[in-house]
Amino acid sequence: MPAWSLPEAIADILPSEARRIELLRRSLLDLFAGFGYELVMPPMLEYVESLLSGTGRDLDLQMFKLVDQMSGRTMGLRADITPQVARIDAHLLNRPGVTRLCYAGSVLYTRPRSLTGTREPFVVGAELYGHGGIEADFEIQELLLATLAAAGVGRARLDLGHAEILRAILAADPRGFMVGDRVYPLLQSKARDELAALEGELSASTCEALVALADLHGGIETLWLARERLPVLPRIGAALDVLERLASALDPSCVSIDLADLRGYHYHSGTMFAAYCEGQPTAIAQGGRYDEVGLAFGRSRPATGFSLDLRELARIATVGGPREPIVAPWGDDESVRAAIATLRTAGEVVVQQLSATEVAPSVGRRLALRDGAWVVAESNAAHASANA
Repeated sequence: MPAWSLPEAIADILPSEARRIELLRRSLLDLFAGFGYELVMPPMLEYVESLLSGTGRDLDLQMFKLVDQMSGRTMGLRADITPQVARIDAHLLNRPGVTRLCYAGSVLYTRPRSLTGTREPFVVGAELYGHGGIEADFEIQELLLATLAAAGVGRARLDLGHAEILRAILAADPRGFMVGDRVYPLLQSKARDELAALEGELSASTCEALVALADLHGGIETLWLARERLPVLPRIGAALDVLERLASALDPSCVSIDLADLRGYHYHSGTMFAAYCEGQPTAIAQGGRYDEVGLAFGRSRPATGFSLDLRELARIATVGGPREPIVAPWGDDESVRAAIATLRTAGEVVVQQLSATEVAPSVGRRLALRDGAWVVAESNAAHASANA
């Protein structure tokens, strides 16, 4: 195998893509800062007990592990940044009241999450700690929509759901806890026949509720239908109330309901959501409430947030494209150096041609000397001026 080969689902990021990712990273972190979110930078690896604490244990199979030669303890390369941010909130900051934090960095998976996915996503996210009310859920969802708008991805849609609905259905059945892990993927794939076939292991009313849950997706009216078809249980009623208030507060044209979309079900404790962009078959971002995330660090408090893969976002974003450079001659003349410095300060990309034999980039703009002043001219005009 050649020495330059990379592992499967691991790839270099080349200049054009790297530029788009970096421009998006800067603009999104500035956007988050405008909402009051402070940047944190957790390490790439920690002891696994910390990375897999609390609701993070679902990540166990996705995490690369190694032995620390200094301590002999097992360390992990992070597969999610949220447990790290929860640790920072609980132990390092330990602030009273609301704390808003954001991050941007790589994570590593043992296996890609899709056939064409990478094992090294570059994740950006925002998290709000210390407020359990619907106001915090709305702020996070509003920030996600603003994030997608800033990236110029076109019309976005939020699919809303709630982890408590399935938990309430299963908790009402004495045998519900035994089949929870089997029910979750069946709901995800909306496998109605397989859910109905669970009768015998579960009560007929529980199976009926699970089949109804698989069908409950669509517009805001889905919530009204859910009140008719799902069991009348306090936890379900409270969850539907929250979803109805959120859906009403957001623009109805960008909200849909999918009560069977339970990605991260074991991770989340309340409202869940996924963001979809027009023309894209899979979710570009996911988030929700995870109030137990800090429990293992000795400070359980409300938390909600979202994250997305910046590499995937850059692929469909309409902002952050490459800027056409200006080719300038090399020289120690103060006038040309001053002209180049002025252009770069204004945000232009200026590439100096280091020698007459250097092959210059094929671009449409060059820095040319005209009437004693350096000006940006079209390539042909600049070339003619240089040869004059």
